[in-house]
This record gives sequence, structure tokens and C-alpha cells, in this order.
Amino acid sequence: MIRSLFVVFLSVLLLSCATSKQGAKPNYQVFTDTNGNKALKGIINRSFLVNDSSFQWFVENGKYGEADASAVAAFQKNGSKITLLVFFGTWCHDSHNLLPKFYRLMDKAGFPESKIVLVAVDTRKVAVQQLHEKFHLKTVPTFIVLVNGKEIGRVEEYGKTGYMEKELGEIVAAIQ
Repeated sequence: MIRSLFVVFLSVLLLSCATSKQGAKPNYQVFTDTNGNKALKGIINRSFLVNDSSFQWFVENGKYGEADASAVAAFQKNGSKITLLVFFGTWCHDSHNLLPKFYRLMDKAGFPESKIVLVAVDTRKVAVQQLHEKFHLKTVPTFIVLVNGKEIGRVEEYGKTGYMEKELGEIVAAIQ
């Protein structure tokens, strides 16, 4: 029963990531971070970051580096079995470095944007709908791999080895 409710909850989150229709209530809030910069809190998608000049870091940092080949292969093999939940901060330097790397991997693997729930948190790492509590968020960014709505693994910030992409790939490669 609880698992079924969680799957429904996750489905609602995924649907809310779609571009909202005109007149619909947005799923995010705009605030000013401690440095006076524009920041977001809520359920968003990549286009918010790409199309808003306040988040130029996303486009700029996405220009550098290559996706880990073994991680690409893992996502291509098992990507249809998973959903990704990503917590990050538009104000967070680690998110500025890692979120573009994450999307480079997703693009190279052909992983659909519709299977990524992107949750922007405020400077206290508080998310909308109390998601930070439900997923025991400690650091940002945090990349959570879900199968049938159940967490099977996560990578927090740079991971245990310093190679976030490789660690994500290892989680996905281990799926049966």
C-alpha cells in the first residue's frame, strides 16, 4: 500500500515537471540567495536553467568535459528501468559544477528528460512538498536512482570517489 502511494506520488511529481500551461500555478518559487542572486526553489526542468541568464553557470559549465563511457553504456542498457530524482541548489557551487556534468551524461546516453525530477532547494536545503525530509536530503546536489518508485542508490555531491558520473553508472549497471 505504501509503495503504491509512493509510486502515485512520484508520478505526480513527474507530471508536474512538464511545462505548465498558461494560467496554471507554477511549481517553483523565486527568491534571492545570501549573495543577492536570483535562486529557485521547487520542481523545475532544464529549460529554466538554460533560458534564464541568471543561471549562465549551467550553460558555461556544460561546455567542458566528456561523459564517462561506462556510465553512458549503463544508462543505455538499463535507463528504461529507472527514474532519477535530483536535488540541487541554484545557489550552490557544487551544483554549478555537477549538474551540467549530469546532463552531459544524460544527453550522451539518450536518457529522456521526462524521467528526471529536478528539485531546486533553498539555501537551507529545504524542498517543496517536504521532499527533503521524505528523501533524507543532507547535501546538494544529490542524485537518486529509483526503480518502480523505490530508491536503489544515490550519489551525494561528488560521491565517495570524486567521480559522480561513474558512481551513478555503477548503480544503474547493477540493476537486474
